[in-house]
Amino acid sequence: MSRPSADDGCNFRDCSPVAASVLTPSVCCARMRPTRITVVSGALMVCLVAAVAAAPREVEMIFDFKTPDAGWRTINDVVMGGVSNSAMSVADGVASFSGVVSLDNNGGFASVRSLPGDHDLAEFDGLALRLRGDGKRYAVRLRTTDRFDGPSYQAMIEPDAGEWSELVIRFGEFEPVYRGRPVPGYEPLDPSRVRTFGFLISDKQEGPFRLDVDWIRGWKASEDAPPSGDAPADGAE
Repeated sequence: MSRPSADDGCNFRDCSPVAASVLTPSVCCARMRPTRITVVSGALMVCLVAAVAAAPREVEMIFDFKTPDAGWRTINDVVMGGVSNSAMSVADGVASFSGVVSLDNNGGFASVRSLPGDHDLAEFDGLALRLRGDGKRYAVRLRTTDRFDGPSYQAMIEPDAGEWSELVIRFGEFEPVYRGRPVPGYEPLDPSRVRTFGFLISDKQEGPFRLDVDWIRGWKASEDAPPSGDAPADGAE
C-alpha cells in the first residue's frame, strides 16, 4: 500500500491514532484536506466582506415612502398665532405635503419635518429629489441638530406644476437661516451630520398648496445632473 507523498500536503502521522488504525493513508488525508480548504475560504470571505464594506456608495436612498407612515411632523405658523395648516400624507408610495397657507393673524407659513435620524451624506455632493409641484416655491430644509428651534439650512425650489421632475440641490446651495432670515457667518452645512429633512412654504403664498414627493436620495456630481437651487426666501419660520 503506497503512502501519500509530500506533494499531497499531508503527513499520515498527523492522523489521530484511532483514524490511522481504521483508515488508509489516502482516505485519512482526504478527510484532513477540507479543514485546510475551509480555513483558506474563511480568510477569503473576510477579505471579500472588507472590500464590500470599503466600497463607496453610489446611491443613498434616504426616503422612498414605501410605507404609509411618513413619520413627518407638521410645524405651522400656529406657533406664532397663525392659522395655516398642513400635513404630510403617503399613498401609493408618494408623499404629499399639502394644506392651506393663511395670512391671518400675521401668519403665512406651513412646514413639515422628518423625525431625527443619522444621515451621514459626506460621500455625496448634494440631494436629488423627484417632485411634482403646483407652481409655487418651496424651501428644502436640513438640520444638523435635534433641537426644535434654531438655525437650519435652506435651499429654494420651484418644481414643475403638475409634472414629475427630478431636481438636484448641491450641498453648497444650502444657506443657514433662522426664522426665514439669513445667518451671516454661521457655519456651513456639514453633510455628515444631517439629522432632519423638511419642506416649507411661505413668501405670502396664500391659499391651498400641494407638493408631491416620490423620493429623496444622495447625489454625486459624477451623475452630471443640473442643480436646481435658488436664493433663500424671507419671512419664513
